[in-house]
Amino acid sequence: MKLVFFSSRRSAYGRLISAAAVLGAVMLLGATSYYALGQGRWSWFDCFYMTIITLSTVGFAETLQGMNEVPEARAVTIALIVLGSGTLLYFISSLTALIVEGDLQGILRRRSMQRAIGTLNDHVIVCGIGTTGRHIATELSAVGIPFVVVDMDRLRLEELNEEFEGGLLYVLGDATDDHTLELAGVERARGVISALNDDKANLFVTITARALNPNARIVSKAIESSTEAKLRRAGADAVVAPNYIGGVRLFSEMVSPKTVAFLDRMVRFGSGISVGIEAIDIPEGSPLVGKRIAETDLREAGALVVAVHCSDGEYVYAPGSEHLLQEGDSLIVLAESRDVKKLRTNVVAGVGA
Repeated sequence: MKLVFFSSRRSAYGRLISAAAVLGAVMLLGATSYYALGQGRWSWFDCFYMTIITLSTVGFAETLQGMNEVPEARAVTIALIVLGSGTLLYFISSLTALIVEGDLQGILRRRSMQRAIGTLNDHVIVCGIGTTGRHIATELSAVGIPFVVVDMDRLRLEELNEEFEGGLLYVLGDATDDHTLELAGVERARGVISALNDDKANLFVTITARALNPNARIVSKAIESSTEAKLRRAGADAVVAPNYIGGVRLFSEMVSPKTVAFLDRMVRFGSGISVGIEAIDIPEGSPLVGKRIAETDLREAGALVVAVHCSDGEYVYAPGSEHLLQEGDSLIVLAESRDVKKLRTNVVAGVGA
């Protein structure tokens, strides 16, 4: 697919450039004609000046001395008046349309947005803002994670931008195109979420994003279950199948609604709930490495360890007090939202401890 990023800018500039090109050609033709007919009696500047005042219909007298002795020169003047006036009018109307139609404001706004995107680091790129993508953007905003959305539908982008009160950073373009992702800052992004409504498009986004940023975490949406393996082979770190998850959720709501409601409240960011489930990594050099859970200050810090995601990929649910923590493990804890940052820095990382 062709890149459509900033299509209105190209359209506005295209009209203006074409008008300027025609006007320039007429001016060059007029000045050259005068110079050739004068056979050296008039300078290039005088010929150009005569062309300008003719095209602009200012009405000055003939500025080229002896012009009345060269009948062909007046024929050129007539041609310039007839041809050039229309060309000048087209140029002026194109310039007016650029300003009046808001194209200029749009160009300036998008340039400002692109500069803002250029300053982002460790952000998330959301490809596709359909029903799924809008929820992703809302959740990212709720937890304060910087993000950029990419979509080909201008109206959807403008609607979402209104919902974010003009604070949305976005790129209008094809997410499968390298240049579009580069404009979104993919090489500096912490991750890419591909939430397009087509498995092939999500596959292309995954391949492109992985090639441009080998270290980014890529999460992709899968419509058909058979696509999951292909997406993982293409470089996706995680694949989410909304149809499968929706079916499981409907089943769970029927057989265990209270459990679902509890878990939903725990993982729902920005919902006003003060307690949530968080994953906290144990980095290299952490004071927790080599300690049993009973020997740590996790409980005193207000964290209940629900599970441990071990460095080998296995989960230990409801770990006992004698469970030994290792570098690279992740603690799945139930804790107050306001305590999580303190927990990460003071207890897990050992800063200020």
